[in-house]
Amino acid sequence: MRKVLPKAGLNLFCLLVYIFLAAPIVVVLLSSLTTTEYIVFPPKGITLRWYTELLDHPEFMQSFTLSIIVAFGTAIIATFIGTMASIAVVRYEFKLKTAIVQLVGSPLLIPSVVFGVALLQFYSWIGIAASPIALVIGHIILTIPFVMRLVVASLVGFDRSIEQAAMNLGAGSFKVFFQITLPMIKSGVIAGAIFAFITSFDDLTVALFIVSTDVVTLPVRIYTYMQYQYDPIITSVSSIMILLTFVLMVVIERVLGVGKVFASKN
Repeated sequence: MRKVLPKAGLNLFCLLVYIFLAAPIVVVLLSSLTTTEYIVFPPKGITLRWYTELLDHPEFMQSFTLSIIVAFGTAIIATFIGTMASIAVVRYEFKLKTAIVQLVGSPLLIPSVVFGVALLQFYSWIGIAASPIALVIGHIILTIPFVMRLVVASLVGFDRSIEQAAMNLGAGSFKVFFQITLPMIKSGVIAGAIFAFITSFDDLTVALFIVSTDVVTLPVRIYTYMQYQYDPIITSVSSIMILLTFVLMVVIERVLGVGKVFASKN
């Protein structure tokens, strides 16, 4: 009986935490279905009107397209750099290794506002104007630590005897990497790419310092729109972002099995 009560209490506590975390998301999703001209919860009636209204706001579609392009470019480049850096960190010893690892991971420790201001000053100094490329560069710096953490977790405990056996049989370094190493750490690599995509797509703070009137990402568009309007279009756009992020997280958890990436390897 004593064992049952603590377990029941723990389950209740976990349930309350889940409800607390999910409640804001549920409120946004349901508010996007209201029939009123303003945001209200619970919704008064159910309609998809505010999703179809997005078609009459091309600025949201332009910002959505830009965010997808920037996030996709960020994910590809950050994954490549993060994977190569992870292999170097795990397998090789070199001077200032600890300092370099801490420098690469510093965006996780520095407040986003500070990072955005520093990036803006740096771009002004070297003469880079607001552009998708400037956004991609900033997001690459921001997302590489996420990629490295996942890829390093895949590399820890990696049995290199398989690589050595392939080399002894005549396989070159590139062939060994693409046919043996990469397939064995693909869960961490793909998960890192998806995390980089999500982080870039959802970023507001850093993008707010880099965007211009012609280059506006979707989170920034939502932020500026809310300063003048407060209709349910905002919740419909937010719902689309939430659903996209949710789908990607499900892919990570169910298809890739990220739990195995962090599992201890013998």
